[in-house]
Amino acid sequence: MRHIVVDAMGTDTAPGPEVEGAILATRERWAEVTLVGPQDLLRRELARRDAHGLGIEIVHASEAVTMEDAAAKAFRLKRDSSIRVAARLVRDGKADGLVSAGNTGAVMATAKITLGVLEGVERPSLAAVFPNSKGTATVLLDVGANVDCESHNLEQSAVMGEIYYRAIFNVKRPRVGLLSNGQETHKGNSLTRETHARLKQLPMNFIGYVEGRDLYNGRVDVLVTDGFTGNVVLKTSEGVAEVITGMLKEALSSTTRAKVGYVLARRALQAFKKRVDYSEYGGAPLLGVRGVCIICHGGSNANALKNAVRVAAEFATGQVNDKIEHELAGASLGRT
Repeated sequence: MRHIVVDAMGTDTAPGPEVEGAILATRERWAEVTLVGPQDLLRRELARRDAHGLGIEIVHASEAVTMEDAAAKAFRLKRDSSIRVAARLVRDGKADGLVSAGNTGAVMATAKITLGVLEGVERPSLAAVFPNSKGTATVLLDVGANVDCESHNLEQSAVMGEIYYRAIFNVKRPRVGLLSNGQETHKGNSLTRETHARLKQLPMNFIGYVEGRDLYNGRVDVLVTDGFTGNVVLKTSEGVAEVITGMLKEALSSTTRAKVGYVLARRALQAFKKRVDYSEYGGAPLLGVRGVCIICHGGSNANALKNAVRVAAEFATGQVNDKIEHELAGASLGRT
């Protein structure tokens, strides 16, 4: 069983979701879990939730990085922060991966500096999993690690995303697409056109330009873009899912009168919510760092944290980093 360390001071309402998520993950035997944060506080939280016998460990950290902290400054000044202590546990081989719902910039900076990057990786890339209409999943990257990119950065993201998809979803030749404003080869901007030329030369199943709607229709498995665009797509998708769920709930409750029909409608709504719920997919892996790092939304609930632990364990078991390092070494990717 894998050993995953959880930054217990990351979410907006920490440490409640982290503690509950750790308990759920441990009960379902996804992994052994260590919580990092103020030990007295975490002991009280575990005691309140009857976690006796689960074997959840606590490692003390006296500081926490807030959402207002600048990433570089937080790393430099808060040496005993929960995310930094958690990263050191992974670096020192005492844990197989880490999960944090804290300040995304600070988590990425801490992971990159503390764990280091894989051989051949210039910039790590943050990947997010989306449900699609085919009943499978689409991975979008980058969703925020690199706001300003050059074509070789997107090229590396494509290679890492393709390897990740193969390892986690057991698909031999995932379809890789480049996000653009149309499928025609003359569309896009200078960045997408340069990246398109690079990806055509790689030994992967590159299907060319794809549009935003293809993220959800199952036409593509791995969708590549820069971190600025990807983050906008991610946040927009979360908002749309919330609005649609709320509208469906309101429509069903106002138009469905029969008791049996209402029960069936509620079941359908619950199934729909589960399918589009981001918490079912855990967090986003930071691809390219020397270790497993899963970054969650600051508003993550216990279910999201539980599934993030599962994703971290699967990532470690799938030896994704070894595969990325090996294939990047043989790919001879350009830099200019």
